Amino acid sequence: MATDKSHASARKAPTKVAVKRDILDINETENGTEKETIMAADLEADIRQLREDVAALAKQLAATTQHGAGTARAVALEGVDHLRLQGEAAIDALRSNARDLEAQLTSSVREKPVTSLAIAAGIGFLFALFTRR
Repeated sequence: MATDKSHASARKAPTKVAVKRDILDINETENGTEKETIMAADLEADIRQLREDVAALAKQLAATTQHGAGTARAVALEGVDHLRLQGEAAIDALRSNARDLEAQLTSSVREKPVTSLAIAAGIGFLFALFTRR
């Protein structure tokens, strides 16, 4: 019987302190679950906001890239036009110089025909020597 009393005393009814401690543990667990749920919801909202921000930045980057490409294209076209105008001016200058040289040569041949004929013969002779070898 002594053993029955020892088992009975081991199974004593919980005291008020133990019951309060158990209730606090249960409340803490429930509050912890609520906190975790709130934190998970906050994290999901933050992730959603980050995704929206990244999408907005991607759109802005695409618009900036298109604007930059358009600006670069415009600058390149202006450069091409400028170079084309410079090339046309250089060709016009060469044509003018060629006309002046032709006019000088024509007047020189008319003023000194024998000298011009001798110079032409000498140039033809040198040309024949170079092409024969």
